[in-house]
Amino acid sequence: MKRIALFLISLLAVTAVLAQPARRRNQQQTSIPQKQQVMVPVAGQTPQGASQAKPQKQSAPAKKAGVSYRDFPTAQPMPQDVSWRRDVYRILDLSQDENASLYYPTMPQDGRQNLFSYIFYLLRKRMIKAYDTKLDANEDFSAGNTVSARELMDRYKMYYERDSIKKTITIRDADIPSDEVKLYYVKESVYYNQNTATFHSRVTALCPVLVRGDVEFGGSEARYPMFWVKYDDIAPYLGKLPLMSSNYNNAATLSADDFFTLGRYKGDIYRTVNLQDRLLSNYCQTDSDLQREQQRIEGELTDFRRHVWGDDSIAAPQQADTAEADSVKGDADSEEEAAPAPAKKRRSVSTARRTRSASSSRQKQKATKPKKQKTASAPKASKSGGGGFSVRRARH
Repeated sequence: MKRIALFLISLLAVTAVLAQPARRRNQQQTSIPQKQQVMVPVAGQTPQGASQAKPQKQSAPAKKAGVSYRDFPTAQPMPQDVSWRRDVYRILDLSQDENASLYYPTMPQDGRQNLFSYIFYLLRKRMIKAYDTKLDANEDFSAGNTVSARELMDRYKMYYERDSIKKTITIRDADIPSDEVKLYYVKESVYYNQNTATFHSRVTALCPVLVRGDVEFGGSEARYPMFWVKYDDIAPYLGKLPLMSSNYNNAATLSADDFFTLGRYKGDIYRTVNLQDRLLSNYCQTDSDLQREQQRIEGELTDFRRHVWGDDSIAAPQQADTAEADSVKGDADSEEEAAPAPAKKRRSVSTARRTRSASSSRQKQKATKPKKQKTASAPKASKSGGGGFSVRRARH
């Protein structure tokens, strides 16, 4: 009996060992492959594949715990065979109301954070790639020009804690200079897609600019372009970053992707892609020249869109008919003014003119006629008396 019991126990152990790989295979078949998922950064939760020995102290974007999302649908990429394209570079000042939603809050609070904190979090988790800037702040998206989060932290003096044993890096929210990123360089492509006969304007790259300096104590501010990121790389994640869109309705929000896709930002052009690769400041001597050049480039983009789409098919004929009617009416009025007056009317007018001329000539003659001088005359004969007689008496 003991031998039979030992045999049964060993048989059950071998069966359990052999069944374990099959059970694991079933679990792998029923689960979603990790490569097909894009894990949304969750507050207090580390994405799959990351080290979970010690949670990072930087706040993650606030999302529903335990929820994973697939790639967020974004706008279609720009085709390479477009018939017309104009690349411009804009500078976004976050102190303006149109761009303030990208800057506030400077510290993550109530599940909200600004754009730089979110991008830097994605960069630390290696969910996106960052590319180093050149001396002229241009972008270079080659594979050998990538820059890591640790290199950026060392370059811009960000304090962090490193665990050499666990090989982890911890950085606090207060040590991330999100309040010093006050500008953004934005590369914008305006193009016409002849395949779909549509006109588009979309952002293709972003560059946060660090602004440091003691202006309050008489110093000057210095700008440090930190890194470039492709917009197509961060667009799926920007669709999950809520931004406040109104000063009057705090419940009104929109995603960061919609903010850039809809063109809600406001920025001045500081560079265009040209043959000589020059900035606007290189050939504009004064601020007024720079402003006129910016307005000229904006006008070129607007004129091209109007030229592509043309005028409205219904409004244009109505405007043409109205203009033609106004021109006909104007010609009639001018002909009426130039037409000769009737004969009676001309005669009365001429008579009145002669009367006025005659009266004026008489007045002139009266004014120029010399007055006659009085001379002594012979005494008149009296009616009675002596030798004198009157003319009346002589007639009788």
